[in-house]
Amino acid sequence: MHVLGRSSDTDGPVLPLGRFRAPDGSHGVRVGVDANGPHAALVVGKRGSGKTYTLGVLAEALARTDGVTAVVVDPMRAFTTLPDAVPATVTRPRIPAGALPPRAWCDVLSIPSHTPAGALLWQAAAEAKTLDAMRDFLAAHDTTAGRAARNALALADSWNVFGEQRTEVLDLDRVTVLDCAGLPRPALAAVTRAVTDTVYDAAITGRLDVLPWILLDEAHAVTDTAVWPGLRRLLTRGRKPGISTVLATQRPGALPPEAVSQADLLVAHRLTARDDIDALETAIPTYLPAALADALPRNPGDALVVDDAGETAHDLTVRERDAPHGGRSRTVT
Repeated sequence: MHVLGRSSDTDGPVLPLGRFRAPDGSHGVRVGVDANGPHAALVVGKRGSGKTYTLGVLAEALARTDGVTAVVVDPMRAFTTLPDAVPATVTRPRIPAGALPPRAWCDVLSIPSHTPAGALLWQAAAEAKTLDAMRDFLAAHDTTAGRAARNALALADSWNVFGEQRTEVLDLDRVTVLDCAGLPRPALAAVTRAVTDTVYDAAITGRLDVLPWILLDEAHAVTDTAVWPGLRRLLTRGRKPGISTVLATQRPGALPPEAVSQADLLVAHRLTARDDIDALETAIPTYLPAALADALPRNPGDALVVDDAGETAHDLTVRERDAPHGGRSRTVT
């Protein structure tokens, strides 16, 4: 098996991904992804090309691999079938209010921190660790700014994602799928930011005996929100504590440039939008084909994989999943 993400001939766990694909479409050697160390990966592709399917393949492999754990942020209910095939738990997210830093509260609720309401919200988040305690803090400020902050907090409460009975993000024995379907965009941002910060804090303090992976589908929906500072920290500083991040998106052109440039593994399915192809071309290494649009595959499930560890690019076909794919579109028949 050829292992992506390894710069030398080392041992360690491998995540089965698929097989090399020859120009005539025939399949060759099996291909896997290194799981012995941390990685920053990006999976891209237009709708229906296999992007979410590939993320599911990685999630299944992680659930069967010792020495790693994973959390999947699932905004479209595409991974709820994982427990049918592998050790996995699907749950609606519940996070403690204290999981968000004060600045993130201002960003999530779209209240600029330099305004009076934003300053009060920042203070409430810094002083209190629950929504009730934050409300109590703001109740003492019967001003226009105080009322604005309380109204914003009431909105956050209506999302039903904050609570003292919190969801355990990391299960060392199985993959955790956070079912975020139907959550408003600010609520999804709050959950995702809490995940990035919780995993980073647990890894950097040495509380984890395994290497954590974070898999985020539809990443373009939150990278311009309060999530980005947490994600950027994982992408730029996650290697030392051993954190792997996999972002999947159908719109790479909507991601911050660092989300593309920091990736040491790129799995590119079919793309046709010029701005999405341009976003990849501006950050891809020099050993890739000059005309990226011509190198991208046309069939669902096929991918161009760029391995920065080995400084190589390969054509491959992603293997079939063991669990039913929950990301298919509905049809009439």
